[in-house]
Amino acid sequence: MKTALKLLAATAVLTLAACAANRGQAPATLVDGVLVGPNQMTLYTFDRDLAGSGKSACNGPCAANWPPLMARAEDRPQGDWSIVLRDDGSRQWAFKGRPLYYWTKDAKPGDRSGDGVNKLWRLATP
Repeated sequence: MKTALKLLAATAVLTLAACAANRGQAPATLVDGVLVGPNQMTLYTFDRDLAGSGKSACNGPCAANWPPLMARAEDRPQGDWSIVLRDDGSRQWAFKGRPLYYWTKDAKPGDRSGDGVNKLWRLATP
């Protein structure tokens, strides 16, 4: 009986924490004028993405180099934050209609080596 109550209490705490995390909390933060993901890695936008289209133009091999900032099934748009559907059906965060990506060649928080790659990738800024 005690084990069942502990399990029920733990489930309730996790559920409340997930609801709190989903309510009003942006999927990225601003550090030194640039958006960073939950892992504190720099985020980028892709010039070939049409703002507000609800789609990402970076799929397949492109997404292997530029991993998207993924949204969970329970995440909901809020303010300037929206969610776009990817070709594979997964969900990706967008800021002001622009899908957000990481760059695989950034090795640590603060790296910004993806800015200007192929004259198509830009630091994600507000």
